[in-house]
Order: sequence, then structure tokens, then C-alpha cells
Amino acid sequence: METKVNYAIVGAFVLILSAAIVAGVLWISSGRTARKNYDTYLAYFTESVSGLNVEAPVKYRGVQVGMVKEIALDKEDPQRVRLVLAIERGAPIKQDTVAILSVQGLTGIAFLDLEGGSRESPLLTPKEEEPYPVIATGPSFLRRLDTRANALIADLSQTAQSINELIDPETRSALQRTVRDIDSVTHVIAGRSKAIDATLENSARASADLTQLVKQVAQSAEAVERAAEKTARASEAVRATASDAGGGVDELRADTLPELQRLLADARVVMSSLRRIAQDLERNPNALVVGRELPPGPGE
Repeated sequence: METKVNYAIVGAFVLILSAAIVAGVLWISSGRTARKNYDTYLAYFTESVSGLNVEAPVKYRGVQVGMVKEIALDKEDPQRVRLVLAIERGAPIKQDTVAILSVQGLTGIAFLDLEGGSRESPLLTPKEEEPYPVIATGPSFLRRLDTRANALIADLSQTAQSINELIDPETRSALQRTVRDIDSVTHVIAGRSKAIDATLENSARASADLTQLVKQVAQSAEAVERAAEKTARASEAVRATASDAGGGVDELRADTLPELQRLLADARVVMSSLRRIAQDLERNPNALVVGRELPPGPGE
């Protein structure tokens, strides 16, 4: 027995099922959208909003909290751009919140970034002349960069102008004369390099003489100490016993007198050296620093 199929009923069933599916999807979508409530805010920009489109995201510290609903010129002031924003109800939009035009990564997609909003600041409310609360705006990164670049160029231009005013013809002539004088002094110093070397050599010799003199004085002092020790020992021997007085006198003659004679000879040498140094210093006080002057050479 063959089964008879009613194609009209099957077609009607398919149409009804398809309509039911579409209606369910729309209902679910509308239900999800209705779960979020949005408040309307305004923002006015005095810079170009090129790249910003309707339904562009509005982010608060990087979190999307709304979108741009309308972009138009302000009717009262054509220099400003009026933006209508739809922001989720409950978002912390405070009186110190600032809207800044930003660009997302390398894609170049523009969006509004909300910054600020301290805890102490009250919530933003509409003013009398505006139907919705107005969010303050700040310059974008590109605007700040352009401002700084213009300021830098202006400063450089002013600096260049000041330098040009400072280096007038008279100043340039004075600088040129100074350079020529320095060059002349350098040549003079180079020409007298031999004399300078000789002066340094004299200073070295004078230092060596002073070192030798100090050594002689030290040796003389040691000789005086030795003589004083022997004299003290001889005196103690004389006081200890009168019978040994002759022996103490002999020891004094044999040991102490030669030492005293050598001491006197060293003292004469030291005094002679000191007298010669004193005479040199009296004639030329600078000789202690620069040394004695050399006799003029041939041709000088």
C-alpha cells in the first residue's frame, strides 16, 4: 500500500517552523539588549575628530562602557564638534572625568577614552542650558604632540634669532682677534719650549741639592747624638770614681774629640751650603721655584 504525502501540509509546517525560529532569535536578541540601560551624555571637541565614526566604542580606563551615537557640528559654535554618547547606566562618570580621542594600536581605529573620575568627585549631572550631562574633553596625543612640536620650533627660531643678534659684526671681529691672540701665544710657548725644559731641569737639580742638604743635616744630627752619648758615658765614669778620671779623660780624647772635630767639619759644610743658598735667594727669590738662570746661549 503506497503512502500518500500532502506536500502542502509539509510546506506549511516548514514555513511555520522557520518563522518560529527567526522570531525566537529576535526575541532572545532583544531581550539581551534590553538588559542594559544606557544614559545619554554630550561631549564637545575643538579639534578634528577624523577617524571617529558612529557606534565607535567609548572606553573607561580600557573597558568599553558605551558607544558614539551621533557626530555633528555644534550649531551654536561651528568650531566645535558635538558628540552624543550612549554610556551604560552606573558607569562612574564624575565631574572630573575627561574624554580624549585615542587611536587603537596600529589599526588606526579611533575611539573615545574616558579618564579621571576620582572617588571624591561627585557624579556628573546635566546643567541648566544642556539637556544631558556634558563630559569635559582633553587634547589627544597627536594634538599634544603637535602643540609641543610647534612650541619647540618657535623656541628654536627665537634662539637662532637671539644668537644672530648677539653675534654682530663687532662681536665676530672680537672673537677672531681672540683666536689670533691665542694662536700667537701658542706659537710663543712652542718657541720657548727649550727654555721651559731648562727651567724644569734647574728646578729638578735644586730639589736634588735640597735633598742632599737634608741628608747632610741628618748625618750631622746623628753625629751630635753619638757624641752626646759618649760624653754622657764619660761624665758618669768621671763621677763614679776619681781614680778612673785619667781613664775617662783618655777615652774622651780618643773617641769624643775626633767625633766633635768631624761634627764641626760637617757643620762648616752645612753652614757654607746654607750661606750660598741664602745669597742666591737674596739675589733672586724666584730661584727656589724656577731654578737658577742659565747663561745666554750663542745667538741669544
